[in-house]
Amino acid sequence: MSQDIYPQLKEIIQPYLPEDVNPDAISPESHLVTDLNINSTHLVDIVLDVEDAFDITIEDDELDKMETVSASISLIEQKLAAR
Repeated sequence: MSQDIYPQLKEIIQPYLPEDVNPDAISPESHLVTDLNINSTHLVDIVLDVEDAFDITIEDDELDKMETVSASISLIEQKLAAR
């Protein structure tokens, strides 16, 4: 399932990248804040977009589980499996 989630998650993240970060820099190992320079406001926007795209709910206490792209994919997979 993650092979379907990764490209969709990349598309969600891309509009929030600062101008100095190349979209090609997004990899499963990318840390959203330190590697991709995504600020906290945009992080919340990404979470909202992920919730809409995958029809899931991410609780506030789960936000820290979305530090990297691969961790975000894992959380999305858990939420989808729990539906």
